[in-house]
Amino acid sequence: MEKNLISIIIPVHNEENNLSLIYKQLKKVLDNTNYLFEIIFVNDGSTDNSSAELDKITNNDYTVKVVEFSRNFGKEAATTAGLEICHGSACIIIDADLQHPVGLIPEFLQKWESGADVIIGVRHENKGEGLIKRAGSFIFYQTINVISETEITPRATDYRLLDRIVIEEFKKLKEKNRMTRALIDWLGFKRDYVYFNANERLYGNPSYSYLKLFRLAVSSYISHSLFPLKFAGYMGIFITSSSTLLGLSMLIDKFFLEKPYKMNFSGTAMLATIILFLIGIVLSCLGLIALYIGNIHTEVVGRPMYIIKEKVNF
Repeated sequence: MEKNLISIIIPVHNEENNLSLIYKQLKKVLDNTNYLFEIIFVNDGSTDNSSAELDKITNNDYTVKVVEFSRNFGKEAATTAGLEICHGSACIIIDADLQHPVGLIPEFLQKWESGADVIIGVRHENKGEGLIKRAGSFIFYQTINVISETEITPRATDYRLLDRIVIEEFKKLKEKNRMTRALIDWLGFKRDYVYFNANERLYGNPSYSYLKLFRLAVSSYISHSLFPLKFAGYMGIFITSSSTLLGLSMLIDKFFLEKPYKMNFSGTAMLATIILFLIGIVLSCLGLIALYIGNIHTEVVGRPMYIIKEKVNF
């Protein structure tokens, strides 16, 4: 670790048109600071010309480093690889799509110099963000902060600075299915915030599709809260109690009351409806339990989170 070295970690997936742009913007901003920098691009199995663009950059600037994955392992794995391989006394994680304003890096550094261990970039607005994504993000943060043991900052992004002490503690975490920003929030430490409006993406498509975002949300619910599993148990108790009371009321109405209530449904139909309802509850609970078991299976299999095919300029 070098005291005056700051690591810039950039996950990359199919960002061929953005790489030279973010590199030039970074150089322009970083050259006006009093720190040394290492720029680490983590190429997460890109299928476009991202590798060729990165080769152009590294051939002209030997301070730029590249980690090539053997295939696409996901943004969380790419971010983790950057954190595990960086050498700076602090690191800054930033997306390659230019939606995170590069010009805010000096503000991140200033807050770090003032004593914060984690500086989190929080979006006010995201230009070009659709209604579905905005609504989904709102629902996710509202629900996760109700059921999770760890408070997660709403509208927080992966654009953040981490002190070396935070990086070392993060490297001890072994979860395979992870949401990096949630794990960083779980670690604690002294925090500060930088608020910004995200730029509109100039080229390419977001690496996170709606399906990937949904999977990430489900993984976060399971990883950071036992409430869904407990809720299944509570629901089972409630349904069992309600069914018992309903059964007793039917018996009393039929055998003990002089003028039983006249119902339009036959006993067979009522019984079938109740059975179907209970089966639905049981299957829902089994599906929920299966998610937890699947998560446990992923962790205990012990496969690496990513595989590095090549390193450049290390």
